[in-house]
Order: sequence, then C-alpha cells, then structure tokens
Amino acid sequence: MFLQNECLFLKPEFTIPEDMVIMRAPRRNDTYMLNMGSTESNSTVTCLLSKASSFESFLWHKRLGHINFKILNKLVKNNLVRGLPQKDFSVVEKCMACARGKQHKKPHKLKITNTISEPLELLHTDLFGPISVKSIAKKSYCLVVTDDYSRYTWVRFMANKSETAEELMKLIPLIEVLGKKKVQAIRSDNGTEFRNHIFNSFCEQRGILRQFSAARTPQQNGVAERKNRTLVEAARTMLIESKLPIIFWAEAVNCAAYVLNRVLIVKEKMKTSYQLFRGIKPLIDFLRPFGCSCTLLNTQDQKTKFGAVSDECFFVGYSNTQKAYRVYNKRTRIVQESYYVDWQESNTTSIGSEPAWFYDATTIFKSFNLPDSDDDDIIPHTSVSIFNHTPTPSQSQPSTSATQLPPTSFDIPPPPPPQTTVQTSPSDIPSTSTTIPSPTPSQPSNQTSSTDQNPLLLNTDFKTLKNHPHDYIIGSITDGVRTRSQSGLINECLYAAFLSQVVPKNYKQALEDPSWVDAMQMELQQFRKLKVWELVDLPPNKCPIGTKWVFRNKPDDRGVVIRNKARLVVQGFAQEEGIDYTEVFAPVARLEAIRIFLAHAANKNFKVYQMDVKCAFLYGDIDEEIYVCQPPGFEDPDFPSKVYKLDKSLYGLHQAPRIWYETLTQYLLSKGFSRGGIDMTLFKKEVDGELLIVQVYVDDIIFGSTNEGLCREFEKVMMDRFEMTIMGEMCFFLGLQVEQKPDGILIHQEKYIKEILRKFGMDDSSPELIPFTAQTCLTSDDNGNPVDAHRYRSMIGSLMYLTASRPDITFAVCYCARFQANPKESHEKAVKRIFRYLKGSSRLGLWYPKGGNFDLHAFSDSDHAGCRINRKSVTGGCQYLGECLVSWQSKKQTTVSLSTGEAEYIAASSCCCQVLWIQHQMMDYGINFLHTPLFCDNEAAVGIAKNPIHHTRTKHIETRIHAIRDAQEKGFIDIIPIETRKQKADLFTKTFDKPRFYELISMLGLISF
Repeated sequence: MFLQNECLFLKPEFTIPEDMVIMRAPRRNDTYMLNMGSTESNSTVTCLLSKASSFESFLWHKRLGHINFKILNKLVKNNLVRGLPQKDFSVVEKCMACARGKQHKKPHKLKITNTISEPLELLHTDLFGPISVKSIAKKSYCLVVTDDYSRYTWVRFMANKSETAEELMKLIPLIEVLGKKKVQAIRSDNGTEFRNHIFNSFCEQRGILRQFSAARTPQQNGVAERKNRTLVEAARTMLIESKLPIIFWAEAVNCAAYVLNRVLIVKEKMKTSYQLFRGIKPLIDFLRPFGCSCTLLNTQDQKTKFGAVSDECFFVGYSNTQKAYRVYNKRTRIVQESYYVDWQESNTTSIGSEPAWFYDATTIFKSFNLPDSDDDDIIPHTSVSIFNHTPTPSQSQPSTSATQLPPTSFDIPPPPPPQTTVQTSPSDIPSTSTTIPSPTPSQPSNQTSSTDQNPLLLNTDFKTLKNHPHDYIIGSITDGVRTRSQSGLINECLYAAFLSQVVPKNYKQALEDPSWVDAMQMELQQFRKLKVWELVDLPPNKCPIGTKWVFRNKPDDRGVVIRNKARLVVQGFAQEEGIDYTEVFAPVARLEAIRIFLAHAANKNFKVYQMDVKCAFLYGDIDEEIYVCQPPGFEDPDFPSKVYKLDKSLYGLHQAPRIWYETLTQYLLSKGFSRGGIDMTLFKKEVDGELLIVQVYVDDIIFGSTNEGLCREFEKVMMDRFEMTIMGEMCFFLGLQVEQKPDGILIHQEKYIKEILRKFGMDDSSPELIPFTAQTCLTSDDNGNPVDAHRYRSMIGSLMYLTASRPDITFAVCYCARFQANPKESHEKAVKRIFRYLKGSSRLGLWYPKGGNFDLHAFSDSDHAGCRINRKSVTGGCQYLGECLVSWQSKKQTTVSLSTGEAEYIAASSCCCQVLWIQHQMMDYGINFLHTPLFCDNEAAVGIAKNPIHHTRTKHIETRIHAIRDAQEKGFIDIIPIETRKQKADLFTKTFDKPRFYELISMLGLISF
C-alpha cells in the first residue's frame, strides 16, 4: 500500500473493513472499470473523478442545449449516455444566454404575520374597468378601497378614470369620520389615476404615506386585486340569478360590497369586517335577495280614487345615506330609495325578450384577471351597445333618490325565423306593438347603436291578443300591428339601423364604417357640385395646406342621432397673413340682439322660423391663390402627387367666415333687403307696411314677419341660391331652447344645464335653493388649497354661457370669475354651489308675454366697495322692452369710487350706454324710443346726472362717464329715482337671502315651467 512517504507490505490475510470501502473497480481485460451506477447518492465518489475545466463544462452545456448542470452530472453519474466524458461538470460563471432566455418571475412569499394593528392604518385601492356596458348612471369604472385591518370595503363608480383622484379626495375624509381615525397610508398601483399631482398634493397635506406596487406586479397589491375578484364574482352571480340586464352591474357591485362588509369573516380575528371597523355586530335581518320582486308605495304622484297605490319594482340595493332600500320602478323607469317596500322574495324578475347575452353577466366581467393600471393604456377603452354584442369604440353610484334612465334607442336586428308578435302594455314607454325576432344567442345583431341606451322592454307586461276573424282584418295577417304612437319609435329604429352612433377618432376608423364613408362621400359630392376646387400640379415655390376630416353626430332635441356629419377642413394654422389672407373679421349676432328679436316677435304675435345653409362656406369665391392637399383617404390613385387649387372658400380658412358673410350680404341686398344700421347681422324688408326681419349667425338664420307669406317668400329666395335646411319654427338656437306658445315665448337652457351637470359630475348632487347666501364673501384665500385651474375655468366658462337665459346666476358667476388666475378650494366650493342651485332650478326660464306694452326702460344699481379685496364697486343693470327682460350686466368697476353716489353714477352711465345701443337697434325695427326711463335708487347719482352739482366731490370722475349727462340733455334718456325695494337691478350687484332673492327673480320675469 503506497502512502505519502512510505510503502507498506501487508500480510495476505489483511482485510479492509467494508465501511471504509468507497468503491470497487474490477479488472476486466487488463483494465480497471469503475461502475458509477453502483454508488449511493450521498457518496463522495465525485471526489475521485477528474473535474472538467470551465471551458469544457460550458462547451458541453451548450452542446446539450443549455441543460441544467445537475442533469449533466446525472448523465455522467448514472452512465445513461455514451460519449460523455466521465468528469465532474460544475458551473463557475453564470451563463448569460440562460439568464436571458429562461428568467421567470420569482414567487412572492406570503406575509406570515400581519403588522397592521388598527383600522385605517393602511388602505388598499384599485380600479377595474372599463366595463363593456355602461351602468344605468352611465358609469364605466369602479373604484375599490379596502381597509387592511378590517377588510371593510368602499366602492365608487365613475365615467372616466380621470375622476379617480377627485373621488378619493371626497372619500378619504368620509372614511376618517366613520373610522374616527386618520388614514396613515394608501397602497395602490402606479397608474396615473392614483399617481398624479393633485392626489399627491392632497396626501402630502394630510400626512398620508403613499405606497406603490412595482410595475407589472399586481401581487404586491394583492388585497385590492383579490377584493376586486370577490366583488365581481358576487355581482356576476347575483345578476345571473336575478336575470336582470347587465346595465345593473354597478347596482350589483354596490349591493355586493354592502352585504360582504357584513358577512365576510376575517380569519385571524374571527369577526366580520363591519364589527372590526365599526365596533358592533352587524344586523342582517333586513337583507333581501338582489333582483327580487317588490312593490313600492307611491307617495309622490297623484293617484286616482280607484287607481293602484303602489308600483311594481325590483330590488337593486341599499341606500348608503338613509335607512331605505334602492328599487327600480318599472312604471317610472327610475331607481328610487324608499322605506315603504313590500317584498315577494320568492319571485325572480322576468323583464324582456332581448337576446340571451343581454342578461349574461359574464359578457361584461371577462375572465376577471384584471391587468394592473400600468397596462391600462394597451386596453381599448370601448363600450358595447346594450342592443348589440359587437364592441364599438366610444361613475359614485347615484346618491340621489332617483336616477333617470336615458332615452330609449335601439337597433333592428336581422329577422331570423321564427317570429313572435307581441304587444306591450300601455305602461311601457313607448307603447308599441311590434314583431320581435326570437333571440338567437349564437347570432347577435351586427348593427351598432348608442352606447348610453337602456333596454327597450325593461317594463314589459305582455297582453294576450284577441283572436279576430280573418275577414275583419285589413291587410296581411302576418304583418305586425302598427299604432300612431309608434311613429316616433319607428323613426328611431330607422336612425339606429342606418346611422353610426360612434364618432370615429380619425379618418382611418371612419373608412371602416359604411355610414361614415357615405357621410364623407356626401361632403365631397358637395365640393363637386359647387365647383370648390380643381386638381392641378403644384406650382414652384408654393406650399400646399393640409386637410383634415372632422366627424360628429348631430342629435335632435331628445338626443337621438339623426345625422352623421363629416366635414373636410383646411388646417388654417399653416396660412401666412398677407399671403394667404388679409381681412378676416365677420360680424355675428349678439345674444341681446336675439332676445330683442324674440321680444319683438312676442309683442307682434308672429312666429319665428329657423333655417340653416348647408356647407355655407363653400359658396364664397376666394381671391387668394391657395392650394390644399388631397383629402385623406380619398387621394386620386392616378395623380397622387397633385394638389387642389381652391376656387371657393373652405372650412378652416381664416378668411372663410368673412367671405361667406359678404356672399350672403350681397345676395340679400340684391333681393331688396336692407342691412341694419348698427347690427350688421340684421336684415329687413318692408312690403306693403309688413316688415320681414332676418337675423343671421354665420350659417344659422332666424326670421319672422307679421305676414306669413313673406316668410314663405324668403324661404324660396334662399333656396333659389343656396341649399337650405328648413327647420320650421325656431326651437333650438345657439344653445337656447325656445318654446313658442300661444300666450308668449319661453327661453331656457334646460338641456344645456343637464349637459354641464353631467360634464362636471354634479348631476347626482343635492340641489340648493339659492346660488349664494346673503353672508357669502369670497377672498383671494392665499392660504387655501389650490385646485385645478383648467377645470375651474372650464366650469366658469360653461356657467357664463348659461347666463344667456339665466340672469339669476349672473352676479354669482361673475363673482367667482374674479378668481380664475389662482382658484382655491373655497372658490371651487362656491362654484359647485351654483351648480347645485341649477340642479334644483333647471326648469327656470325667461318669459316673454305676447302683446301689451313695449316701452324701453332700464334699471341701474351699484354695490359701493362691494369687492372686499380692492374695495371697487360692482355695477349692475338691466333693460326691458315692455315686460321682456332683453339685456342685463354685472361687472366690477375699474376705479375705486369715493362715495355711494359716485358708484351709482358710474353704474347709471354704463346702463345708459346699453340703452343707447338698444335704441339704435330698435330703429331698424321701425321703433324710435326717446326719453327712455332709467331708474336709479340714489338721489345723489340722479342729481349728478341731471346737473353739474357737487363739483368738489365729482371733479375727478373720468370724462367718458359724463356721457350720461349728454344723453339726458338730448332727451335720449330720463334718469328717474326709485325706491330701493323696487330696484330690479339689485340682483346683479350683491347676494340676498332666500325671500328677497325669489322676489327679485320674479320681478325679472323668470318663471318655472
């Protein structure tokens, strides 16, 4: 036996203990063979093998397809292959190819112990949506907030993701009040709806720690993700069992959150979420099955003696603000909150005969593996018409006591047999008798309808038709029954069937829809008909201007799409002044002029009609040499490099409005019309003592006369030269809704009010009785929290346009408009109060009675030093024609007045200027006003205006202010003192309490309709 320093000779009987033998190598053919397969797994036999070099290890690793080194060594150890060296292969350096090709997400370790020890220590937030079908309140997203300690959950519904920050900023203070603790931390993903400047500032001010999950790692926000799944599964199950339409998904989610808060058990503490958060055991004996039938006691509508005292409903949830149930009323088609409900819990709801997918909740909650917010930008924001399963490109659950469903509009699906003729009951809206194809789930309709619609037959109680003898039936017995009440519905069906309800974002999307292709071809057909351009080669040193398609849907006053409108416009920003255009100004009618026109029509008792010119700008000849690119999507395949030379003006050109105005003016003047002396948009024509008056606003024209024949004549004159759309009696003009009644004319903006309430998320707000209280006083609030200036200005701009028919909010809006440069929370709160006032007074408008006195008179007033910031006074004024309020003003004065008399004098001078303009305007109507009364409630101001007294107190007043003296001396006005109580202009200078406020709006001529 050879050792390190010597060699030992052993006796033949010497043996080695078996436990000391590592391996035996028998001799075969003069070779000692090692059997690697006979070794045990825990043996140290590898130490006897030669170790492969790093290069050789990587070489065999690559040769064998980058297999794991453990597998490679098993092949050697177990002698499973031939040709592989009997060596120990080990890794020294990491294979980068394997790292790049085989790397996977590491498993997330479960949190063994929960370090959260009290409610509101950590909130988890997440968002799911957009849901393919909007809820009945037109919401598409759901915000879920969960308390980590108690797992108590709050849900809020939104129309857009951008509302998330605002909803959280409203919800967190409420949660803190309920939990009687401050929120310490909020965990969310990295979506911009959670990670933005507004919400970051909010959390910093309240000392709330922000925690964000890593990108594309929803596991780090697992509590919120799992809560989303729980809520959706519960809501889906309730919708399936109740057989309610999927537009009730938000009600189902809200109901699920309410119930699960009271019944889910937190394992570690063996208590419900409600008990952990609120401190008491929840009471659940009042819970009802979602969607079950019930009856609601009718306590609002007037009932007949023997009429039903309750309405059929179905249950959709619980109120969060009062002790009441939320039920959907089949008769009124609204969601109501009431305590007076009787239950039929064993009855499920059977609503209509729409296709099966319409009631299939799985169509909106698709395999709820929701992506985290980082990936939301790759998800198409789409919504699906509830009458079509085909997606089409296109929020808090309503807190008020009633939510009105949108108007019905639907598609006509293809009629596969068999068909069933049904007739709805008179309680349906609208009442119909129609042929409805039997639904075929595997063949949904391919037509598309509006994304904001409700089901047609939510309240369908079918009647059994009597069997009539065939001899008594006129026409084919296979045809459905048509009634007169169906005419409007049939039109809606036709519009829905042949018009697209979705506005494309670009021309490529439009080219995929035949409806929009037709609209674009109609636009280009007008170009050819009017010879707008000609295809030419681009001259040297000339640069063509780009063109662009603009798309919009044109609805009627009910919101039903009646026309797909495609407009080809020039990108006028590329024009150069002095080369491509010179003069661009074109006059348009002032809103005061429109109201004067309507007041005159009411006084003379004649109808006002409306028309507009199709493609008006295409009628004007252009003087400049302008070249434009070919329309996108409609390039000439034979001459793709050519351009169009314009012979007529085109939408988008700087000079196009002026060219159209000059074209229309020249034509009307050639037909015997004369233009107004001060209002260049007013045209008149007198025939045999009868006056025809025409008012123009670009391509919209209103006209009227005491002689109806002149109106018909004017229509013919316009149609001889232009292609016109005759719209009949004036009912909607420049956002004003005009109702011409037998005893007068009503001007209001109810539709616009609803639009702006919905736009700024105030449609579910609680109404206010007055816009401002008498104690309202706004300051710059330098230490206040800033708000989004862009949103604030947008709100002010929307309200400014509303003052065209609502003088009652003029002062409040102008007051808030002073803080647009740096708005704070206090200013936004004041603006929102105005919106809440509009919510409760949307049906308020100006009333112009017919006949009676038509004298011009005016009122002026001032609030001395009314501005608390710079002590400037506020001017207010209003002007009447008879009982018709036609003009009003509220404005802060530009200088500081030293006395009340001076402030009132400046206000009277401003009012005088408006009176003089109206006098000149009325001269075009053939009416000459002199000695117009101007009522002022300050004796000093009256004295200054009538004679130059109090010189020492008035010598600093600007010269232009003294124009009122000149008007007084010439007899144009007559300034008259009046009692303060009778001063109608008071409403435009200051705030009032409720009794005085309502007294003033009644004096102004505002009525509720």
